Amino acid sequence: MNYAFGVLRAAAAGLALATLASSPTMAEGYANPHLLITTVQLADMLGDEDVRVIDVRPRKDYDAGHIPGAVHLGADDVIDPTSHVPGARLPDAKLAHMLGERGIDKDIRVVLYDDKGGFHAARLFWMLEYFGHRKVGILNGGIPKWIADGRKLSREGSQVRRADFTLTLTSHRAADADWILERSNDPNVTVIDVRPPQLYEKGHIPWAKSIPWALNLEKDATMKPAGALRAHFASFGVTPDRNIAIHCQDGKAASHSYFTLRLLGYPRVRTYDRSWSEWGMADELPKKIPSKG
Repeated sequence: MNYAFGVLRAAAAGLALATLASSPTMAEGYANPHLLITTVQLADMLGDEDVRVIDVRPRKDYDAGHIPGAVHLGADDVIDPTSHVPGARLPDAKLAHMLGERGIDKDIRVVLYDDKGGFHAARLFWMLEYFGHRKVGILNGGIPKWIADGRKLSREGSQVRRADFTLTLTSHRAADADWILERSNDPNVTVIDVRPPQLYEKGHIPWAKSIPWALNLEKDATMKPAGALRAHFASFGVTPDRNIAIHCQDGKAASHSYFTLRLLGYPRVRTYDRSWSEWGMADELPKKIPSKG
């Protein structure tokens, strides 16, 4: 009986590997395919004590139905309501405490998901990488893809043992206003504004390129193939040899393009997390704003 079970399990494992080998993540040639998790891969991870699945949607959506075993950490839960910069994140120490409460330490693999094509999940992805966590990925297509693939949801809360999340800040993953300003004439630095074109036209950093984040996605909110993404960024002169800083309105959308370039293997990419919310309010910082009248 045990032998038969072993044979069946081996066969199932072989089938899973074959499925993964033909999945978009493996087949499309991403340089860092481990950052993009398929529903097949995630289903195989469920129940693994070394994996933590994080639902970053609003709490009411999590309570209505989530991926089994997922714990909740809403995208807006990381925002500091007392900051004068809209959307600015909480102090790093407090965020580390929140991550520890979700059972995350350096040995835990984190899988993030939302229902917006990774728009919200990506900020937590960037934040974890900036904090020095090396085992983090995003579910391709999020919970809509999970449901479309016929997978079950749960309404049961998940209890996890608190962990000790240690901060190891990775400075080359973050940019601030001074970093961007000091490199305004550096030909090796590219600044990307990923907001919708209408917001870019209302005001932007003078040397920033407009490359909206939504162009990273297919119509079903899964990631575009690697070849299409590489060609897309190359058409704007954004190539892997550049130092790249990405911003948006308040740090969320910027992180999506940060994730995309990390997925493609761009080695020098960072997020300006406080983004236009900070830059736009600062009178001393240069801006290109259409003249009135």
